[in-house]
Amino acid sequence: MLSVDEALDKILGSVTPLAAEDRAILDCLGRVLANDVYALFNVPPNDNSAMDGYAVQSASTAGASREYPKVLKATGELPAGHTTDLKVESGTAIRIMTGAPIPKGADAVVPFEDTDEENRRGYPNLKDEIGIFSEVRLAANIRRSGEDVTEGELVMKKGKLLLPADIGVLASLGVGKVSVIRRPIVGILATGNELVEVGQPLTPGKIYNSNSYSVAAQVLRYGGVPKLLGIAPDNMEQLTFILRHGLDCDMLITSGGVSVGDYDMVKEVLAAEGDISFWAVRMKPGKPLAFGAFKREDGTTVSHLGLPGNPVSSMVTFEVFARPAIYKMMGRSDWVRPAIKAVMEDAVKNKDGRRVFLRVIVTKRDGQYYARLTGEQGSGILTSMVKANGLAVIPETANEIKQGSTVDVMILDWNGTPGL
Repeated sequence: MLSVDEALDKILGSVTPLAAEDRAILDCLGRVLANDVYALFNVPPNDNSAMDGYAVQSASTAGASREYPKVLKATGELPAGHTTDLKVESGTAIRIMTGAPIPKGADAVVPFEDTDEENRRGYPNLKDEIGIFSEVRLAANIRRSGEDVTEGELVMKKGKLLLPADIGVLASLGVGKVSVIRRPIVGILATGNELVEVGQPLTPGKIYNSNSYSVAAQVLRYGGVPKLLGIAPDNMEQLTFILRHGLDCDMLITSGGVSVGDYDMVKEVLAAEGDISFWAVRMKPGKPLAFGAFKREDGTTVSHLGLPGNPVSSMVTFEVFARPAIYKMMGRSDWVRPAIKAVMEDAVKNKDGRRVFLRVIVTKRDGQYYARLTGEQGSGILTSMVKANGLAVIPETANEIKQGSTVDVMILDWNGTPGL
C-alpha cells in the first residue's frame, strides 16, 4: 500500500501538459500562456491627461492662488479620443479630458477643481479665459507614453497563469487571441447497480448518482472540461463496453468498483484493458484508490483514476490526487493547496496508521486559526464537505491529536469564509 506522497508522485509522473491552442482572451482566464507576449507599441501610446482639467505650461501657473488666480487664455477643448493642432503657449490653456493626448507645448494639467471653471459656467463671455488657483509642477497629471508598457518589452512569459489583470493588459496591447494550454477533457463514470440517474424515480434499494456531479463540479472548478459518461452496472461486459467508448478524453475518472468486494470490478477491467499502477493508498477516507492507464484502439493510453464509491472519499481523493493532475495537464504548477497551522478544538484518534483528512470548519480569533470538526466524519456524510472550508491533515505517525494541538489544514475555500 502506497503512502499519499508516493501515490501522488506516481500520478503526477504519468501526466504531462497538454497541447496549446489559440483562444480569444476572454476564454483564457485561469489558463497558462503557451508563448511569450511582447509589446508592439507603447502603452499608453501617447502622453495623455490623467485628469479632466486644463493643459498648460507649468511656468504660466507660477504664483497662482485662490486669492490671486492666474488668468490664462482658453484657446480650445480636447476630448478623449481626439487630437488637436492647437499649441499651448505661455499664458494659454486648452481644456482637456482624461485620456486625451497632451497637446504640443503643454507640460502639465491643472485639474478642474483647481480652476474657477464652475464660477464661469452660464457666462459665455467668460469662457475664453480660465482662472488657475494653484501652481502645478512640471509634468503634473500627465501619464507618459510607455509608462505602463514600452515597445518591444516582454510583457508576459510563457507559463504565466492568466488572471483578470493579465486579460486587461492583453487587451491594452490590442491582442485578441493568445496561445494557451488547452483544458483537459475528463471523462467521469459512476459504477454500481445501486445507482439511479438524477431525475429518475428512486426505487427501493437505490440511491442517486451524486458522485458524478460532485466530481464534475470539481473538474469545472479547477479548469477542466467534464464529460459525463453515465452509470455502468456491476457487469464486466457492460463496464468494459462503456469504458472503451469513453476513452476519447485526456483523463478518465471512475467512482466505485475499486474496493475488495465481489462486485468491485473496475480493477479487473483495468487489469484486462490496460495497466494498474496501484490500487490502495494509506489514507482515510480514500484507501481504495486505483490508478493506471487504459489502452485506446490506436495504441495510445489514457490515465485512469479510480475513486472510491463513498461520496466523501470520492471528493477528498479528487482534491488530493485529481486536482494536481488536472493542474499539471493545464501547465500549472500551483497545485499545492494553501495550508495553515490551526489549533484543533476536538480530540481525534488515528487507529490504523493512515494519513487522515478531517473535514473541519476553520475560524480565526485573535490572530489564531482554530479548526473544529464539521460533525460525524463518516465517508458517506456528504454534507460534511458542504460545511467544511478545510481538511485537517493528521499524519500517519500520529496515533492521537489532543484538543488544543496544532495541525496542518488544507484550505478548501478562503473566499467563502468571513475572517480568513
